[in-house]
Amino acid sequence: MAAIESASSAGAHPALDRAARRQRLVTAWLLLGLAVFIAVVFGTGVTGSATFRLTLPRDAVPLPNLVVPAAPFIYVVAGILAFFGVRQFLRGGARWSSLFLGIGLLLAVAAFLVWAADGKSFSLTGMLESTVVRAVPIALGGLAGVLSERVAVVNIGIEGMLLAGAFTGAVVGSLAGGVIGIAGAMLVGGLFGFILGALVITYRVDQIIAGVAINLFVLGMTSYLSSQVLTEYRELNNAPVFRAWAIPFLSDIPVLGPVLFRQNLFVYGAVIMVIIATYYLFHTRAGLRARAVGEHPEAADTLGINVYRVRYINVTIAGMVAGFGGAWFTLGSVGRFDEGMTGGRGFIGLAAMIFGRWHPVGALMAALVFGFADSLQQKLAILQTPIPSEFLAMAPYIATIILVAGLIGRARAPAADGKPYIKE
Repeated sequence: MAAIESASSAGAHPALDRAARRQRLVTAWLLLGLAVFIAVVFGTGVTGSATFRLTLPRDAVPLPNLVVPAAPFIYVVAGILAFFGVRQFLRGGARWSSLFLGIGLLLAVAAFLVWAADGKSFSLTGMLESTVVRAVPIALGGLAGVLSERVAVVNIGIEGMLLAGAFTGAVVGSLAGGVIGIAGAMLVGGLFGFILGALVITYRVDQIIAGVAINLFVLGMTSYLSSQVLTEYRELNNAPVFRAWAIPFLSDIPVLGPVLFRQNLFVYGAVIMVIIATYYLFHTRAGLRARAVGEHPEAADTLGINVYRVRYINVTIAGMVAGFGGAWFTLGSVGRFDEGMTGGRGFIGLAAMIFGRWHPVGALMAALVFGFADSLQQKLAILQTPIPSEFLAMAPYIATIILVAGLIGRARAPAADGKPYIKE
């Protein structure tokens, strides 16, 4: 009887079985291809060792350098990837596809770093510290996307909200100080979030078109004001920069201390916002209502939930989060505004949201992946690798394409995402 039930359940979903088999084969060939590529490209010509510095000059507890023999490490990684690939062809391999692929990609990155640093030395801790910093605007953009799309509003305008926050942070920060600059950036971001809400919720404008319109408007407006106003009145574009603040005792922990506990206000603020958003969405009544609005607004309406109000509130808050993320570019980085300085980070934030499966913590983890790719291309330029600088600059965007293409698995958006609600 049990065998009959097992056989019937196995044949009940042939489409799912075919999809799992296809994913397993794609993963297998990808891992085998990575193994061959690493062995042939990275393993050829390496003769020395890669030295990774684990201690920064201001660290309280010095650590010895990590020295890795380049050729043996690269060939071991290639062998592990080949084993993972062959394992996928065997029975039961599909169960571990995502795990093997994730580990394989991490090993491939490690082999790449060892190849790039062969016979050289660079600061691994410094790169990880830079990774966290560069992930901040992407994480905040992804969080803004989560807050919007959890109530079924597609927020393509995050790039424009980031740019508006950066411009406002620079101007207001120059006039009234950094804290007021952050407040101004959040208010302007919230204003554009409210405008997006009015367009797509009340007037039911296509959500993609409304987001693109906001992006184009902010880009044109900030470019005009930057060229016509800030170039003439330079005192309006000289904002203070928030410096790193070390948390006592925790910042003295080797490696983790400077990476996590010796950062500026924006890093700590991003982590706090992710924690608050996670608690709000999954542990409060208001968050349950928001998720209900995103999944089935008609049912939520019949239970007495004001769908329009919930969407307005979440999209406005998402705009404020994006405004805070935009202020990072000026008040947390360079202290001045430059045209188009967000560089597509809002769109990468949307990719982080998808890769993070519409969860605040997942978006943060995905942002760290993109931040690592961004930091990596800077470090590789310093190491003077034979890779052309144009390809290095493409690294964050290549990572975006690879991850969103679905190599790690598919994610399901909220059921009503992108659909306008008309109250009957």
